Amino acid sequence: MNADASSCPFEAFLFAIYPFFLMQETNTEQAERKTPDERSKLTDLERLRHSCAHVMATAIARLWPDAQFSSGPAVENGFYYDVDLTHRITPEDFPAIEAEMKKEIKANHPFERLVVTREQAAKDAEAGRLGALSERPTPSRFKLGNLADIPEGEAITYFKSGDFIDLCAGPHVMRTGNIGAYRLTSVASAYYKGDERNPQLQRIYGTAFKNKTDLEAYFTMLEEAKRRDHRKIGAEMGLYVIDTEYVGPGLPLWLPKGAAIVEALEDLAKETEFEAGYLRVKTPHIAREKMYLTSGHIPLYLDSMFPPIELHENARDHLEPTSGAPAHAERYYLKAMNCPHHHRIFAAEPRSYRDLPLRLAEYGCCYRYEQSGELFGLMRVRSLNMNDSHIYCTPEQFAQEFNGVNEMYLKYFKIFGIDKYVMRFSTHDPAKLGQKFVDDPVLWKQTEDMVRRVLQESGINYIEVPNEAAFYGPKIDVQVWSVIGREFTLATNQVDFAVPRKFGLTYRGRDNTEKTPLCIHRAPLGTHERFIGFLIEHYAGNFPLWLAPEQVRVLTVGDEEPLLEHAKALVKELRAARVRAEGDYSSDKINGKIQRAEQAKVHTMLVIGQRDLQAGAVSVRVHGKGSLGAKPRTEVIAGILDSIRARSA
Repeated sequence: MNADASSCPFEAFLFAIYPFFLMQETNTEQAERKTPDERSKLTDLERLRHSCAHVMATAIARLWPDAQFSSGPAVENGFYYDVDLTHRITPEDFPAIEAEMKKEIKANHPFERLVVTREQAAKDAEAGRLGALSERPTPSRFKLGNLADIPEGEAITYFKSGDFIDLCAGPHVMRTGNIGAYRLTSVASAYYKGDERNPQLQRIYGTAFKNKTDLEAYFTMLEEAKRRDHRKIGAEMGLYVIDTEYVGPGLPLWLPKGAAIVEALEDLAKETEFEAGYLRVKTPHIAREKMYLTSGHIPLYLDSMFPPIELHENARDHLEPTSGAPAHAERYYLKAMNCPHHHRIFAAEPRSYRDLPLRLAEYGCCYRYEQSGELFGLMRVRSLNMNDSHIYCTPEQFAQEFNGVNEMYLKYFKIFGIDKYVMRFSTHDPAKLGQKFVDDPVLWKQTEDMVRRVLQESGINYIEVPNEAAFYGPKIDVQVWSVIGREFTLATNQVDFAVPRKFGLTYRGRDNTEKTPLCIHRAPLGTHERFIGFLIEHYAGNFPLWLAPEQVRVLTVGDEEPLLEHAKALVKELRAARVRAEGDYSSDKINGKIQRAEQAKVHTMLVIGQRDLQAGAVSVRVHGKGSLGAKPRTEVIAGILDSIRARSA
């Protein structure tokens, strides 16, 4: 499944399925080492891909014997292996590597698992034997580092296939001949263990499937994904720009047509949340350092926050009055998440159990300092407008509230034609309490059991993933698939039992004692940026009427004054009903006007000629469907308004 970036509350961030550009920027992300239990749960396809990574390493070692290998896991949509090599591998080398891989697969070597002592592994690494075809004059230096990462008490194993021996915990397929169809896809740079202080390696990506049919289907999907690329379509439709020179990378500017989609989504969210009893709030874009120290986002999330702003009350405060040295400045941070602000709103008034559940909602603008190499169109940005809410409730109310959020997701899936989805339930690792997760084993068990029970009783499609919870509680990442089968992390639903306590949030219970509320973080529509990026690709820019940037364009056949006046009156009537309507009153031929409207992906075209004027009718065309014929003007307007109100597909 998708990796995700730690955040609150929208933790997505896999801008997935684009690891397939031929050359990429330096990668600081590293697949986290799996526990033996996690490895035992790898799917057959993941095992196949991990085995294919070994075969690729074998092929590279045959072509360039000085190759020093680091790690080669199966990852989303394929596999990679990191290698240090004097030769710079490029896509031009792929045919030669794939040819050597073919030989290894044809040889049908068994994958042999060998258990060794830590001392033996260190000795073999010093002899250059690990990640190699034979002993070498230089040590397998990265394997020595990998060996140090294996916890005491865990078995140390090699996997041998033919002449290649690697320090590896597995698992693998039985034999190299079990590997089906494969293809190398791209080359990137990556730091050893994802640390910029370590050596920079070459990362060779590939993918593999059980058979050639599945492989070809996958690359056909990728070609379609390129055609639907939100960056390409977004530029063609004039939805947004990213002005790196003046505004900065990762900071989108929404153009009028893009802003129209933004507002349509906000209207949907506000209507849905109002009906569900949410209360809207507004919070500033900045807060004191104390806020994030209290929440724990500093230091746990500091690397993803913009640097602090140091403020003085006035210019004289910049210097100490006696020494002339710089005075102490108060630190503020740009808001990286909305939850601490909402916690302070909860704390602003005394609360009773009668006030709960309290559902606070906001389209809050947050700022996250993503690394430049990780920025990607609208999918990975530094400013994001989030469909955020925090629900404060009692333990007894939790199941109903959590299920209500899930029902909201299902409603949205229906509106947007999302037929395939899965809720990815992420839990904690008890071994990492106090490090990666808040150290409260009792509340972890309690809240994870509650979430699991709600998912089971509601019949929602979900999978459980260990060791990927938020630092303060279990979470659900919502995975959806577009119409062409591309997977996206859409949004996150989280349970927080820790941070409200840090802020001292309480309500007076039925027994007249102070209690700490549970907090549900939820963002069903994610952020405008990521969700609109998804929708652009999901619809290929052909938005349904209610969401289309330009819903209607009135086209005139001829330029006689009465005809033009009639067309302008129609546009005015539509706009008075808040329909995004424009007119093309030029003297160009009608075929040219239709072509322009089709290229702009205008949803509905209303063509008016002299005959239509006399009959009180309009000729209707719909983008991608062609002519629907002439219809009475009033009927057409009523149909447009009904479709927009119903948010019909």
